[in-house]
Amino acid sequence: MATRTDAPTRREQILKEAARLFAERGFHGVGVDEIGAAVGISGPGLYRHFPGKDAMLAELLVGISDSLLTGAKRRLAEADGSGGSRAGSGATAPEAVLDSLIEGHIDFALDDRPLITLHDRELDRLRDADRKMVRQLQRQYVELWVGVLREVYPAVAEPAARSAVHSVFGLLNSTPHLGRPGSLPGRAVTAELLHRMARGAFAAVGRCREGSPLPE
Repeated sequence: MATRTDAPTRREQILKEAARLFAERGFHGVGVDEIGAAVGISGPGLYRHFPGKDAMLAELLVGISDSLLTGAKRRLAEADGSGGSRAGSGATAPEAVLDSLIEGHIDFALDDRPLITLHDRELDRLRDADRKMVRQLQRQYVELWVGVLREVYPAVAEPAARSAVHSVFGLLNSTPHLGRPGSLPGRAVTAELLHRMARGAFAAVGRCREGSPLPE
């Protein structure tokens, strides 16, 4: 995911603090006044930006799903160069594309840990339309990974590739359970460890054949 260099807008500040508070205390455990206090404005002042907490939750969960998909599409477009097949001249090797996707998701998993907690706990609170949008974006994101994974390991059947992608997402999205940020070995070391584990999981699947047991 791209790194922002400009200052966050007030709307973005509100969303960031809302995500943190919702993740720490639950959606119903946080009031509008508390979110406002966290960004230095009155609770009623939030209504100039959002009609209510439900709208904040929807924007957070739909927004991160859309951001992940958009970032992954950008990485693939950059790998494709002119938009042609990666098998063409000057295209990025599939292994490097897979590494890039993993790096992007690790950035999310390390930098947006409250959103992972929020998704796990509060997704069912969204309106049906918003929840369906999240699921649609997530399916597209998964299928994009499946396509790249099968370029790296052509012998892997599509269902196995999809299961592998979901499993690696579970691994990477475990960051909220790794302990407090200060207890981790450092961002760079943690990112490298997660990357190695993800590639190891994919490599294990790549060594298998359909219907065969995992290698010992």
